[in-house]
Amino acid sequence: MDTFDAIFTRQSIGDVKPDAVPVDVIEKLLSAAVQAPNHYKVRPWRFVVLTGAARERLGDVVAHSFAEKFPDAPAAALDKERSKPLRAPLLVAVGVDKPSEPKVLEIENICAAAAAVENLLLAAHALGLAAKWRTGEDARNPRVKEFLGFAPEQHVIALVYIGYPAVEAGMVNRPGYEDREFLGFAPEQHVIALVYIGYPIAEAGAVNRPGYEDRTGWVE
Repeated sequence: MDTFDAIFTRQSIGDVKPDAVPVDVIEKLLSAAVQAPNHYKVRPWRFVVLTGAARERLGDVVAHSFAEKFPDAPAAALDKERSKPLRAPLLVAVGVDKPSEPKVLEIENICAAAAAVENLLLAAHALGLAAKWRTGEDARNPRVKEFLGFAPEQHVIALVYIGYPAVEAGMVNRPGYEDREFLGFAPEQHVIALVYIGYPIAEAGAVNRPGYEDRTGWVE
């Protein structure tokens, strides 16, 4: 699939088949994710891959937390919470490392991890998979973070649900960039990138980046 086709036709699809995603395909997704740019080459992303019964155990954690917060919740509500991680056969949680040295900014680590998530989504689309990037209360839940192996202060920026689409994707019609083009930021706004672009004057060399392996945990 052409890069521009992938970008312009990718969309969030939550209705997927129960068929398992093969391990070699998951590895391709993770390999694509870690091609994202990151300041100071700190590779701040952390991936937790959940398949099979691991999703059920995560569902128990989510339901237990919900019951603690809402002790009078009916059984149906708890069952709904428990079933959340089962919405797709593959769930990839993405967390972010805290800066380990003064020159590294937390916002830049978060942006790098978000770029990795977008790479993952585009790769999934190119491979014929459906994916949906979710966050919500579960991504901020300390019990969920603990289950996934993240520290309480770490940001979990994505719970990506992935599977083979059960429905045909419709047309994508997103707003354009025109009303987001302007000069002038407020003092409290983050400027997350100064992107320098031009035609290369030299041929690019081979790319040899570290892989995903030391940034990924697998839970079945």
